[in-house]
Amino acid sequence: MSKVCEMCGKTRTSGSNVSHSNRHTRRVFNPNLQKATLVVDGVKIQTKICTTCIKTRGKSKKNKK
Repeated sequence: MSKVCEMCGKTRTSGSNVSHSNRHTRRVFNPNLQKATLVVDGVKIQTKICTTCIKTRGKSKKNKK
């Protein structure tokens, strides 16, 4: 699928545009997908991942209090 993050599975979500007069029209929120090259088992793979995954990719998981 084209609008899905390949790491976390984030997809399109729906919502509303709300004007000043409080009229609602439906709209779609797409994830901010970017092409990134990942090295998996010594092989370079080009994937589409969201910017949240790009940001957290290099961070180690720590126990938060």
